Amino acid sequence: MTVEVRVRYAPSPTGRLHVGGARTALFNWAWARRQKGTFVLRVEDTDRVRSTAEHEQAIYEGLRWLGIDWDEGPEVGGDYGPYRQTERTEDHLGVAARLRQAGWAYPCFCSTERLTELREGQKSRGETARYDGRCRDLSEADVAARIEAGELPVLRFRVPEGVVRFDDHIRGTIEIQNAEIDDWVMVRADGNPTYNFVCTVDDAHMQITHVIRGEDHVTNTPKQILLYQALGLEVPEFAHLPLMLGTDKKKLSKREGHTAVQDYRDQGYPAAAMWNFLCLQGWSLDGEHDLFSVDDVLQRFELGDVSKGGSIFDPEKLLWMSGEYIRKESVEELARNCASFVVAAGLASESELAERTDWFQLLVGMEQERIRLYSELPERIAYAFASDAEVAFDDDAVKNAAKRGTATLASYRTWLAPQLAESVDADALRAATKAWVGEAGVKFPDLFQPLRCALTGRAGGPDLFEVMSILGAASTLARIDAGLGRLG
Repeated sequence: MTVEVRVRYAPSPTGRLHVGGARTALFNWAWARRQKGTFVLRVEDTDRVRSTAEHEQAIYEGLRWLGIDWDEGPEVGGDYGPYRQTERTEDHLGVAARLRQAGWAYPCFCSTERLTELREGQKSRGETARYDGRCRDLSEADVAARIEAGELPVLRFRVPEGVVRFDDHIRGTIEIQNAEIDDWVMVRADGNPTYNFVCTVDDAHMQITHVIRGEDHVTNTPKQILLYQALGLEVPEFAHLPLMLGTDKKKLSKREGHTAVQDYRDQGYPAAAMWNFLCLQGWSLDGEHDLFSVDDVLQRFELGDVSKGGSIFDPEKLLWMSGEYIRKESVEELARNCASFVVAAGLASESELAERTDWFQLLVGMEQERIRLYSELPERIAYAFASDAEVAFDDDAVKNAAKRGTATLASYRTWLAPQLAESVDADALRAATKAWVGEAGVKFPDLFQPLRCALTGRAGGPDLFEVMSILGAASTLARIDAGLGRLG
């Protein structure tokens, strides 16, 4: 009988969605969709100091921006809830009590000071720091007496002799001697369960079949497998993803630059580009194509194809990919995606853009080949929203215009006025201007560099005749007049 694949992504709401976490969520989601299984979102909010509702919502927001939905979890529900760990504490402590009764766990009264001294001594002797088992064999009478006296113990898992062996989908067979595994703390003295304990209990309760997570969790896996065995439960399959590294080959950190998914959204990256880029962090479609669709991934994604080595998060490649996706968008879609950035830059209001939809789309289309981020558009089109007398001139534009002087532009202005009597037809004006340049015996740069500066204030940009069409006849002539005065 084929078992339904059930996977989970279990973030801690202690910050916004980290790109590494987003990659983990994406690979879990892709595997679930590929296997026609279930993707569960579980919030591990046991860090009561740093976990906040705002961070939790930010994680949902980041996942949804990437197009990652969940079949069970907060805001969706499901048969295995609740899906926040703090709402499952009663179940966790119940399981801990059963393990205690069965002899798989024991109270430990060792103080923080003794444990610190123990570890320091072990390290000084070159030994692996681990608990020495002092409280392993306390009698029930001793335990009861010490608790009665006001001592608050932690609850430790009793690691048995033997070896833990498991087959990782990505890393192959992993084997760890139980002697290397500490008698780890399941429940703290204040009654709060620890990560390894609640994570395993919740995975078991939610019938997770495949645990797909970062390789930094490899050391947790033996502890969790032993806990599954102690509970008499079937152990899930594991796949440990390679770490995401910066270009310096160090692990990406929340403290380093833009590592939250929302940072990239706010900078103007297309969600599809970010999604595609994250797929490449440890996996490839065929080794040849960097750009691919969601459908491509869902048809080809296999855990065994994920690489073992750390993936490099290359911002330059992401920026290139962003530009490629922008060029794939329809002008209508690109205009919608850029609108909020134009509004945020103070160029126009939402209602003003809505009133001039066709005009705005033409303006966006003129820059589509040049921008790599939605946020790059406002600076490039600011001239179109400026008053004719107050177009901001870039230093490079002024420098280029100054080299050519304004004599040719002045002559062109005289010729141009009657050409624009009715409207601005870009194609017709382009052909007529080329003929005028030939007849006047002037050089194209002598005209176009001062003209571009006067119309847009920029040293480069889209076709000038399309710019004049966007501006209209009156604005075109007014800008040339203002430019002649400012440049002359």
